[in-house]
Amino acid sequence: HVQLVESGGGSVQAGGTLRLSCSASGDTYGTFCMGWFRQAPGKEREGVATIDSDQGATFYLDDSVKGRFTISQDNVNNTVYLQMNSLKPEDTAMYYCAAKLAGIPCWAWDQPQQYRIWGQGTQVTVS
Repeated sequence: HVQLVESGGGSVQAGGTLRLSCSASGDTYGTFCMGWFRQAPGKEREGVATIDSDQGATFYLDDSVKGRFTISQDNVNNTVYLQMNSLKPEDTAMYYCAAKLAGIPCWAWDQPQQYRIWGQGTQVTVS
């Protein structure tokens, strides 16, 4: 089965930059849909960005992250990245990498219940 390990979180000042990495191991064949979610204290988990390697498409939460966040994928190293620029205090949250099961398309990409594989999370704090 697939395992996900995130890294790259940390504490930065507003306007700063972080790049999150999600390394996938195990049988990743056919795992087309991988994304990043975040959850702030007292709030629901929300989809930030997802990449569909089958369709070559990317999806983003909304204008609050578009233009600031970029999701990308390195298929050779089975790693998904989330480049986060111009960070704001409201971006503070635990960020989780998630993947759908092999063969499952990226429909309802922003719904956490659609993803069966999750990493342990990496904390991002913006002050």
